[in-house]
Amino acid sequence: MSCGWAKAWKRTYPPAELKYEEIVRLDRAHVWHPFTPSSPWMDPEFHPVSIQAGEGAWLMATDGKRYLDGNSSIWTNLHGHRHPKLDAALFDQLGRIAHSSFLGLTHEPAVRLANELISYANHPVFSPKLTRVFFSDDGSTAVETGLKMILQGYAQNGEPQRKDFISPEGAYHGDTMGAMSLGKSDTFHHHYQPLLFPTRRVMAPACYRCPFNKSKPQLADARHYRKCDFECAALAVEEIERAGDRLAAWVLEPKVQGAAGMIMHPEGYANTTASAARKVGAKVLFDEVLTGCHRTGTPLAAHGENVMPDVLALAKGLTAGYLPLAATLATEEIFGLFQGDPEKAFFHGHSYTANPLGCSVALANLHLLTQPETHKRMMLLFQNLRKLSQRFWQHPHVGDVRQEGGILAVEIVANRSTRARFPAKERRGARICRFAQELGLITRPIGDVLVLMPPFCTSNDELEQMTESLFQAIRKELP
Repeated sequence: MSCGWAKAWKRTYPPAELKYEEIVRLDRAHVWHPFTPSSPWMDPEFHPVSIQAGEGAWLMATDGKRYLDGNSSIWTNLHGHRHPKLDAALFDQLGRIAHSSFLGLTHEPAVRLANELISYANHPVFSPKLTRVFFSDDGSTAVETGLKMILQGYAQNGEPQRKDFISPEGAYHGDTMGAMSLGKSDTFHHHYQPLLFPTRRVMAPACYRCPFNKSKPQLADARHYRKCDFECAALAVEEIERAGDRLAAWVLEPKVQGAAGMIMHPEGYANTTASAARKVGAKVLFDEVLTGCHRTGTPLAAHGENVMPDVLALAKGLTAGYLPLAATLATEEIFGLFQGDPEKAFFHGHSYTANPLGCSVALANLHLLTQPETHKRMMLLFQNLRKLSQRFWQHPHVGDVRQEGGILAVEIVANRSTRARFPAKERRGARICRFAQELGLITRPIGDVLVLMPPFCTSNDELEQMTESLFQAIRKELP
């Protein structure tokens, strides 16, 4: 960069900040938002929040209002906004290079991150061991990568008939074609069904609404008072055995099915079903895009279930919410299936694979996650969240309150004794979160399941404010 070019750039950049009204005008004129109905957004009476800055657990809007980040910026932010160590890692890498191709090239941030990820993800007792890391951009591409690894690996290993995939109902693995096929969420994907390949489904292990659960509703997490014979796992095992040598992989979001409504699985489900898949010679693919990076209290949710996958998808919290980066971890056995003739290569990738900025901040994130003081802070946050969540049982329209680590789900119902839902068209969950926003809390529901997922830096006072704001919002919508 020439000095003259740099001086000219400094005179014109950064541009003057826009006023709130101009931001909204330009947004409505040109921007298309994800998972956002357009008609309400375009309503002149609706005033969207424009985020200007963040600090810790707080988001600051253009109009000067402050909001608590109650869903960790769509489940990505781990340590809070503008963490000094994450900022420093990013700025240090900017002084070297922002991006270079990873096709036939390598660089230090990527190899260091791969090494650290392998150490972070593997458990000293459980097998198999993950040894290889393929970098991509987000959760969907991480799952897509794992799917293609497994399918091509079997084709090159003399088992081309293994093309079946099984996953629970309501599973959501992203919005690329392969990920949609594995998930097939009716809400998100019904328009694309003609393009998706067939996969098998088993009932979701959702204790609160399980038809086999003989217990009456109680004021507790349904997993803890369920009366059943673990039929959800038995049915999954039956379907896995039925697929037999046609099964390529059992695909699961271990412990928590996020977009399905924060369905939290009974203990032992992941281990039981993964064991069944391995008995028929199939692989196990875990989607830990949400649950990885200590969200459920252990480095991986798999660790809490005493099981390891053959392929693991990570994203969201990998860079602690700083930059798009994903990783698909695989065993050496799977990697070995791509060795030999050049045509056996894994012809799959992305322009921004192993972006050095993302890799550098992810390294700093993993360092933070493994510090004793971070672990102590997380455990205290999870304990306080459990205590404060008991407040929600005071409201008669709260049917279930469930928690895994730093993930809290509050399911509202029309009738607690029958578990009857509100009509979907009433959008009660969305209305409650709109009221919570007026009280200074940003979060987003999944239907009528309200979600709190605070950053790990959240103080107890801030956590009390989050839970109180959500509770008062419920009372306002359901007096």
